[in-house]
Amino acid sequence: MNDERRLYVLRHAKSSWDNPAQEDHDRPLAPRGQRAVAALATYIANSEIRPQIVLCSSARRTRETLEGVGVGGAHRIERRFFELGCGGMLDELRALPADTESAMVVGHNPTMQRLVLKLTGGSATHNAGPSQQLVGEQLVEIERKFPTGALATLRFSCQWAELASGAAQLSEYVKPKALQFS
Repeated sequence: MNDERRLYVLRHAKSSWDNPAQEDHDRPLAPRGQRAVAALATYIANSEIRPQIVLCSSARRTRETLEGVGVGGAHRIERRFFELGCGGMLDELRALPADTESAMVVGHNPTMQRLVLKLTGGSATHNAGPSQQLVGEQLVEIERKFPTGALATLRFSCQWAELASGAAQLSEYVKPKALQFS
């Protein structure tokens, strides 16, 4: 087994507010969200992102995002992932089997944003140094906003059970707008 593990943190794509009376859990993707998912699917395929397990909120927009990006692996789609905060999601990740090399979380803000910031230590100062300037700028951007459809790739060498603040490094960060979808 590879000593390095990867965690892909994906916020659902843009959801529809066409029906204001609709329950939040049941909101679908908006047309813009559907286009973003198609662009993300191409990016994910080209980047050979293949998580072994995916933890996904049961909300309609997260399920549609997951289905659209087309990643394999075992999918755990649960209502409680819709309601979990950062600490709860971190507990779920810590409980992953030790032999898991890669996982993806598909969820909502503020949990996805907070998860990325917590695991990376939260700011550019944690990743200081000339070679980490771009990563630092990306973390500052994530601190400001983790937009719909954003995907952060984190790498770490500890066990899942040992995940803690500052344990991971941001290795990639992509937003649908950067993928030139229309």
